[in-house]
Amino acid sequence: MNIIESKSIKSLKPNNYMQVNDLIFKELIKRGYALEGKTRVWNIADSKLWYLSTEQAQAYLDLEKHKDYSKYMFETEIEMLKKYMPEIAEKVLNSGNVNIIDIGCGDGKKAIPVLEELHGKVKLRYCPIDISSYMVSRAIEKIGKLNKGEVVQFQWNISDFDNLENVASLLRNNDYRQNFLLFLGGTLGNFEMHEVMYEIMEAMDSSEDYLLIGVALTNAKPEDIIASYKQSLMDQFLVKVLTQIGFKRENLEFGVRYKNSRVEMYYTLLEDMTLKFGDRSITFTKGDQILVAISYRYREQELKKAIKLYFKDVKFYMNEDKTWALVLCHK
Repeated sequence: MNIIESKSIKSLKPNNYMQVNDLIFKELIKRGYALEGKTRVWNIADSKLWYLSTEQAQAYLDLEKHKDYSKYMFETEIEMLKKYMPEIAEKVLNSGNVNIIDIGCGDGKKAIPVLEELHGKVKLRYCPIDISSYMVSRAIEKIGKLNKGEVVQFQWNISDFDNLENVASLLRNNDYRQNFLLFLGGTLGNFEMHEVMYEIMEAMDSSEDYLLIGVALTNAKPEDIIASYKQSLMDQFLVKVLTQIGFKRENLEFGVRYKNSRVEMYYTLLEDMTLKFGDRSITFTKGDQILVAISYRYREQELKKAIKLYFKDVKFYMNEDKTWALVLCHK
């Protein structure tokens, strides 16, 4: 396994406690609250806030091991990848060696079925991209042990969609002309779809690049969806967004609801409190809700219509009960 390295991962995004607090606090001030009936709802549901510290990132990896969450969010997709990757490989492999760009890589496990299918057919380079330096380090370690190709480690590994076009361009060269982008694990549901799809489309070469999306659909029963999220490890993961900035765990009640085709995870304050940071303060009252995470679920036809706005060649693969889709896209 060759690892291409131009800059230490550890030096890119140090976990600075004050910077983390300041960022979350500023989001609360900037977004303010909206009234739903008589309830004040503060919305800071931004996935960038979930992995600001090593502790947050590890809490998410712990959550992934929970049997209910893993079954709903990962096992179905991995089974589908194993089933459909031979057919997908025939479509994707058309111009020689391939860069595998794993967007929102986590610890890298979502990419393993893809690499195992493509390995031996062409030379591969794996490039994990994540907002969390901890996740990128874990992905580099996990995929490196597979010995399925090179692992690219450089300054753009720790990145978001704003830099994706730079990543795709820097990876493409005479030896590796094609990029195969992975956007798996239902990560699409954490973002506004059209903004994300535009950024990814812009990063792709029209003639050679492909994108593979893994996304949850709305066909599952709402109570089953809620049950997969409403458990202690999810709470332990998300509550860190708030306890990092001064909320007391015992003053927060975790809740999950499903409405407007999305899962909402939030905390209800059990007593009044004032949050201070520097010379600024925010006063919260008992009963206030703070929305910390949203995960969208798409209807099949809605998803197809949206994806086809950006890609002319689209192939959908569904599981038997149509609760999950793999979508192969080509411009």
